[in-house]
Amino acid sequence: MKRILFIAQSLLLLTLVIKPYGFCQEVSKVGTTAAKFLSISVGSRALAMGGAFVAVADDATAMYWNPGGVSRLQNKEIVLLHSEWLADINFEYAGIVLPVGNMGTLGFNFTSMDMGEMDITTEEEPEGTGETFSVGSFAFGLTYAYNLTDRFSIGANVKYIVEHIWNCSAKGLAIDIGTLFTTPFRGIRLGACISNFGQKMRIQGDDLLVQKDIDAKNKGNNESVNAYLGTDKFDLPLLLRIGISMDVLKTRWNRLTLSIDGNHPNDNTESVNIGGEYALFNETIFLRAGHKSLFCRDGEDRFVFGGGVKYNLIRGIGLKIDYAYEQFVHLKDVQKFSLGLTF
Repeated sequence: MKRILFIAQSLLLLTLVIKPYGFCQEVSKVGTTAAKFLSISVGSRALAMGGAFVAVADDATAMYWNPGGVSRLQNKEIVLLHSEWLADINFEYAGIVLPVGNMGTLGFNFTSMDMGEMDITTEEEPEGTGETFSVGSFAFGLTYAYNLTDRFSIGANVKYIVEHIWNCSAKGLAIDIGTLFTTPFRGIRLGACISNFGQKMRIQGDDLLVQKDIDAKNKGNNESVNAYLGTDKFDLPLLLRIGISMDVLKTRWNRLTLSIDGNHPNDNTESVNIGGEYALFNETIFLRAGHKSLFCRDGEDRFVFGGGVKYNLIRGIGLKIDYAYEQFVHLKDVQKFSLGLTF
């Protein structure tokens, strides 16, 4: 047991104090993946904890952070999230978790990013043609999780992804797989999740239709053959998270949870998320703070903080309201609100 404690403490200390120069990629590959909206943090609670949630994962947003944690939920739970994201982009998330007894736990989720209607402009009409077009992305997810033992659980979230712009779209399938393990030492939890493992996405549609002369040197042939422009295929934003969390203080009236995640994305450099949650008055009022993307090269993220309340409406039905405020270095700060219902 002492060896386990020593190893855990050593790993935590190394992660906190050593900047991962040895693991950084030479090329960060920022902006080279499709469906980047899948990387936007879900849940005001998890965000306010600095995104260090893979080893916590004890509410409905676990479908995003670590599907393995979904099986730990004892009650049905609904979560709704709204955020006015950067550049007036609307970001929404909705999910429901349904325990099905000894068979495990099911979950359904929907993620949406909408930029609204935009004016069509051309070189001849820079002020607009009077027409508009829309741009957006969404994903439907189905989650299943199961407790293999009373300490170890595993889960997966399969999702169908669509991105569209005007009359073109890109579609794909992806899966998130996560595990959560509660150690026998002081309830320390270890979590791991790989997100957005799936096929490459390629945009296709009527807007890529052009008229092509397939043999310009041959006179008299058809100079207006219908053809479609071929676009490149792009990887999804694959992300590996490994985390550890612990309730350093836990009484009937107070609880303090600290957590740390290590992130390894395919379109950026490695980084670390740290955060904490302080619960007061028997899990009624919550204060949270953290920092996202520590050690990330050219990272925009700064401190994150927030809070929440939990209130029992009637017997067996609880309401949760959470808030998070996210700071950026150069971009406009973002606020997120989440509403949860347990029954």
